Amino acid sequence: MTSNDASATTPAATPAAAPDTAQGAPKAPAKDPWDLPDVSGLVVGVLGGTGDQGRGLAYRLARAGQKVIIGSRDAGRARAAAGELGLGVEGADNAECARRSDVVIVAVPWEGHAATLESLRGELVGKLVVDCVNPLGFDKKGAYALKPEEGSAAEQAAALLPDSRVTAAFHHLSAVLLKDPEVERIETDVMVLGEVRADCEIVQALAGRIPGMRGVYAGRLRNAHQVESLVANLISVNRRYKAHAGIRLTDV
Repeated sequence: MTSNDASATTPAATPAAAPDTAQGAPKAPAKDPWDLPDVSGLVVGVLGGTGDQGRGLAYRLARAGQKVIIGSRDAGRARAAAGELGLGVEGADNAECARRSDVVIVAVPWEGHAATLESLRGELVGKLVVDCVNPLGFDKKGAYALKPEEGSAAEQAAALLPDSRVTAAFHHLSAVLLKDPEVERIETDVMVLGEVRADCEIVQALAGRIPGMRGVYAGRLRNAHQVESLVANLISVNRRYKAHAGIRLTDV
């Protein structure tokens, strides 16, 4: 074979690789995180709706046009509170409130949190539950955070309600501002936590119906403890500065 024989120096051609359809397929555009669902038709129940926080949330959501039912252990007390609020708010005992609602906000005192949820496990099957309870203790030095065995109030709710869709939100709101009819806007962000992004988006959208508020996804339920605990710091801020402080997240 001579040195100028092309077959001696030119490598054999290799067949062209088949196109990788998985790699070649165009990616779907990322979902806009502010593209939230329409929640205007949902019925919102507020367990503990006769307390300051629950009553304030019920008032703000109803004022924004949401259908709201206040729940209490005492149906008569719930109906009386609903009558005072007006805006189409209804009152019922906790079980009826849970049954009739699409979304159920838990705003009961920490001391009654577990017992209330255990008693309503059946009524809350399949419901979107929004826990806004802050486990706090108080002594002569002020407020301090408690850590439940499960890790947080929200995680306790998830453990007690295995057939419900548990999220956490509305922890850092001033009951004074919520209840004041002279306050048109409440300038604050609402940190929303949960295991299912679609459920969190429903809660974000509910928060966004209240003028000045914005719902922001803030992680899974395992991160709820520090969100709940921050309320102890806000109480200290409010006492020192005679304020009704909230939370704003920057660069979002």
